[in-house]
Amino acid sequence: MSDGERRKVGERGQVTIPKDLRDRFGIKGGDDVVIHEEAGKLVIERPVSREVLAEGYRQRAQQTRDLADEFEGVSSEANEHLGDAPEW
Repeated sequence: MSDGERRKVGERGQVTIPKDLRDRFGIKGGDDVVIHEEAGKLVIERPVSREVLAEGYRQRAQQTRDLADEFEGVSSEANEHLGDAPEW
């Protein structure tokens, strides 16, 4: 069990997120949050915006291109030094 602050659930199922946690995670009144179950626990988190998600995909695509370029260079270098592979 965590050391978190104890809160009462209102009749409509509402719970107030402690101010220090709202401040730490940048959650303000009117913001959206995502609530889901994870490993038998309730998790409240900020949703990932489309812009943040798109930027993550762009970074991943660039990493993939960079890696492919690196492999191409290594493969060409290996061919120059090793020549064709012998047939068994």
